[in-house]
Amino acid sequence: HASLDHIAAPLLFIVGENAVSKYFSEDAYEKAAEPKELFVVPGATHVGLYDQPEYLKITLPKLDTFFEQYLK
Repeated sequence: HASLDHIAAPLLFIVGENAVSKYFSEDAYEKAAEPKELFVVPGATHVGLYDQPEYLKITLPKLDTFFEQYLK
């Protein structure tokens, strides 16, 4: 039984809309305590999020804004 509700840190889940593994992130998001966010990248697959420029243009700014908000 995996439990994420004890993690005392903001959690950002970034997942590709077309990722076969998307349900893992969705399940973990549901179990996680606040603050949390599930960020779905339209059209992306799991592996496509690693290094594809069209997805990095979306995910890198999201990482910046999320961490600027929660890591002060």
